[in-house]
Amino acid sequence: MEQQKLLFIKIVHTIVWLCFNIIIFYILYASITNKIDKWVWWGIGLVVLEGIVLLIFKSFCPLTILARRYSNSTKANFDIFLPNWLAKYNKLIYTSIFGIAVIILIFRLI
Repeated sequence: MEQQKLLFIKIVHTIVWLCFNIIIFYILYASITNKIDKWVWWGIGLVVLEGIVLLIFKSFCPLTILARRYSNSTKANFDIFLPNWLAKYNKLIYTSIFGIAVIILIFRLI
């Protein structure tokens, strides 16, 4: 039963991760191509909201905290279907991409 719960959390966590990838890369694409629309602003709002959630949970996704109940694994990808290296550096990689997108967006707006 616990393995099923962990599997469910991994699936949900991976879907959420994919959604945020789409959002972040859309913001980057829109900034590069100067196609800034309401979806860019919604996306930025969602990424900022995700950042606030991570701050509240001390840099851990709430799904990771929930998954910890069902696993003793020390691997970075115990709670998500990603390669271990990507799970380990996920925040650094995607925060950097988001930061670049926002910088480009700022230059487009000024």
